[in-house]
Amino acid sequence: MKTWMGYQKGVNLGGWLSQCDDTEETYSTFVVEEDIKTIKGWGMDHVRLPFDYELIEDKEGAPVESGYGHIQDAIDWCGKYGLNMILDLHKTMGYSFDDAHGEAGFFDSEKLQERFYTLWERVAERFGKYEDRLAFELLNEVTDKSYCELWNKISYECIRRIRKIAPTIKILVGGYWNNSVDSVKDLAMPYDENIIYNFHCYEPLIFTHQGAPWIPTMDTSFRIRIDAPYKEMDEAGVKNLSQVTTGFAAFSQDDTLSSKYFEKIFAEAISVAEERDVALYCGEYGVIDRVDPKDAVKWFKMINEVFTRNGIGRSAWNYKVMDFGIADSRMDNVRDELLKYL
Repeated sequence: MKTWMGYQKGVNLGGWLSQCDDTEETYSTFVVEEDIKTIKGWGMDHVRLPFDYELIEDKEGAPVESGYGHIQDAIDWCGKYGLNMILDLHKTMGYSFDDAHGEAGFFDSEKLQERFYTLWERVAERFGKYEDRLAFELLNEVTDKSYCELWNKISYECIRRIRKIAPTIKILVGGYWNNSVDSVKDLAMPYDENIIYNFHCYEPLIFTHQGAPWIPTMDTSFRIRIDAPYKEMDEAGVKNLSQVTTGFAAFSQDDTLSSKYFEKIFAEAISVAEERDVALYCGEYGVIDRVDPKDAVKWFKMINEVFTRNGIGRSAWNYKVMDFGIADSRMDNVRDELLKYL
């Protein structure tokens, strides 16, 4: 399987140009140059920068120059400190991974799809020249599996148009169920040799999202330790997520979480990537701030053993706040240890 060099150890900059209040104050202050310097000091080789379409388009789709300026700042800062960058479209007009954003209709509207293509053509025209240290991620977390075939067609067409402007820039494509590792097998065959297969991993979800208030079925007071047996995690998953936990069926119910779990759930995607000669990348992985920091470090160590062993690039969620912040004060006593496993 290919290894995507320069994108092996990264962190997300969520909450800056996406999933925010869309004010100029946030755009100008949430992440500044000193933060990029800090990330470089952590030993990272890249950042993943989520952005929403509203940053660079007005309601009619005309370019917003100030928004492009903020992306340019990020590119320049990363260039200064020797970091690569992934530019991730987290929301396009008509679609978001989060229903609360009120976006709808993208997969049913050729007009909205055309706007998506135009957005990426403009981004490619402006930033394609940085292809030696920049990559494009077409869209964050397609949800329903029913979108799979259509998304494969849309992503192919988008890549075709980008390629007319930026012929060799790396382009990331992820699948359904919020970029589930299980969806990798159903991604379209790589358009060319510069495609990266992308997935996200927050498994076991009952551990990494324990107490998450945005999950309707979750008891916000629920807590579970990382050394809880699979049986306990599975029962908690059924109660709080209304589902059994991915991958537990392959293990004894008395077992506890280890790197073997991640080897198991990544195995199919690794095999697919090897067969198609494409690099595999995990764009998001992390642990909610309700988890004891020492348990969080143990989780990161387990999953990163598998990333490292298989040459899978990755970017932790999230640099700060957003319920997952690595730079947050709660992580002060464990951060030095944690950084070994990012």
